[in-house]
Amino acid sequence: MSKLQINGPVRLNGTVKISGSKNAALPIIAATLLTRGKNTIENVPDITDIRNLLKIVEKLGGKTKFDHNTLEIDNSLINGHDPDKDLVRKIRASVLLLGPLLARNKKIKMSAPGGCFIGNRPLDDIFDMLEQLGATIKEEGEIYSFNVKSLKGANITLRHMSVTATENVIMAAVMAEGRTVIRLAACEPHVQDLCRFLNKMGAKISGIGTNELKIEGVKELKPVKYKIVSDEIEAATYIIAAAATGSEITIKNIETSTIEYSILSKFKEAGVILEIGKDNIQVKRSTRIVPVKKLWTAPCPHFPSDLQAPFAVLMTQSDGSTLIHETMYEGRLNYIKELKRMGANASILDPHRAIIIGPATLYGKKISSLDLRAGATLIIAAMVANGQSEIANAEIIDRGYENIVEKLQKLGVQIERIN
Repeated sequence: MSKLQINGPVRLNGTVKISGSKNAALPIIAATLLTRGKNTIENVPDITDIRNLLKIVEKLGGKTKFDHNTLEIDNSLINGHDPDKDLVRKIRASVLLLGPLLARNKKIKMSAPGGCFIGNRPLDDIFDMLEQLGATIKEEGEIYSFNVKSLKGANITLRHMSVTATENVIMAAVMAEGRTVIRLAACEPHVQDLCRFLNKMGAKISGIGTNELKIEGVKELKPVKYKIVSDEIEAATYIIAAAATGSEITIKNIETSTIEYSILSKFKEAGVILEIGKDNIQVKRSTRIVPVKKLWTAPCPHFPSDLQAPFAVLMTQSDGSTLIHETMYEGRLNYIKELKRMGANASILDPHRAIIIGPATLYGKKISSLDLRAGATLIIAAMVANGQSEIANAEIIDRGYENIVEKLQKLGVQIERIN
């Protein structure tokens, strides 16, 4: 267990380098199970979720070397079909192994995944689509057994635009017999990156970036060298941190074309001044934070749920009220309770809606990180607050933000990790 101590308020100054996308790296690592031979993946963030997924692959027989954000992974000797249940329960992204392992071994036995609790995230969509590709599924408590003689292409329509369901069916379908059409497919930047990676390996995926994907099955994929796209969620988190503290910083190593218009439009609506280059963003000091009347989250191309909580801190510094409507996860508003302890004028209206009224003076408190994005949210709140804040369960934040303490220290934040 670890804690973060932060002295506020602070003004940030300097440059921060954005890491590779967590949400792209995880499925791409899973997709390497479809090949035999060494894949080299660059710009991989060194975070807890990545390390845990690599441990699972290694226990299945994979060979990995991970150094300075470059991963070499050779799955030639993979022979296991039952990922370690204790490791699986540490990380939600372990569910991404279902599609590629089923395609490779024709069977897999796996426990229910773990990870942050942010609400109900059922596996039904994933199971339903794998069944449509020919798999049979048997449930014994929290252990699921999958078997298939051969995967066959199908016309599939998702019940929800689920990212993990879309990624799983893509990885299962690329080597299935015949053609697969996925309708209502998720189209987030990290889903697009997975598709580009698979196409470089020899897959035939069209419609990338849309909600309808067409996949022509191939017999074999080859190992490749590939660079992960940078993390647009991390970049937006630092934009929010700078805007909330009235700071000016430069964000580099970010393909700005990957930041959805829905994100940039909300920053503009809130009065955040940005100068956007091809691979960098300059955040200018905002003289006034404007309340966003309604912040509504939904699958891409709408405002992402992963940024809802950090954006709420920015709204505590606006001069009006903001209604937050979290449409995706009913457990993702619990951080509001911690913000209220710090002095925020905020209320949870129901499991999916909250209201924030600004401006509020925040004060340092002993608070707790409830999930990955809530943890980043409380760091921003602590930088805005007067006095010292202590954030418990800080190791949760390490699941998705690489070297966040060191990056903030370089920007002038008085932040210290206590183990």
